[in-house]
Amino acid sequence: MMVPKPTDRYGSLAIGLHWLTLALLIAVYACINLKGLFPKGSDPREALKTWHFMLGLTILALVMLRLANRLRAGAPAVVPALPIWQRRSAGAVHVMLYVFMAVMPILGWSLLSAEDKSIPLFGAHLPALLSKNTDLAGQLKEVHETIGTIGYYLIGAHALAALYHHFVMRDNTLLHMLPRRP
Repeated sequence: MMVPKPTDRYGSLAIGLHWLTLALLIAVYACINLKGLFPKGSDPREALKTWHFMLGLTILALVMLRLANRLRAGAPAVVPALPIWQRRSAGAVHVMLYVFMAVMPILGWSLLSAEDKSIPLFGAHLPALLSKNTDLAGQLKEVHETIGTIGYYLIGAHALAALYHHFVMRDNTLLHMLPRRP
């Protein structure tokens, strides 16, 4: 299979998946943070939790698509070329973001399984990954919440780096992910 050479921008599929993933990440964080505004057991709180689960699992599916597309299409070059330390730093942050977006839904799915709760996905119910285990559920919840907090910093660092490259370094990094203007 021949891998096409990257152009000056990501393809429209990569760009669309990137911005859709961001929108879903915002929605996932919004759902879990807004649930605290409602009393435990209330319908709005339960709905927000359900949407948090479903949107998180949707991100997992999008990550798989994004990785497949990235392997197929490659990445455009940054012009002017970055120093090696910046290329390595950017690569490390991208790897951490992909791991974050894959691990978090799996942790959430495992948490619901260990709590012996249903795993909803837009009308379907996914099978449990684990047997009921209250102690493990508590540990998974703590890890899920901690990594969720780290996610704020990863996403923020990614966004700030893109803005830094665009406005300070004046390279084409940010332009890679923006749709072409007509």
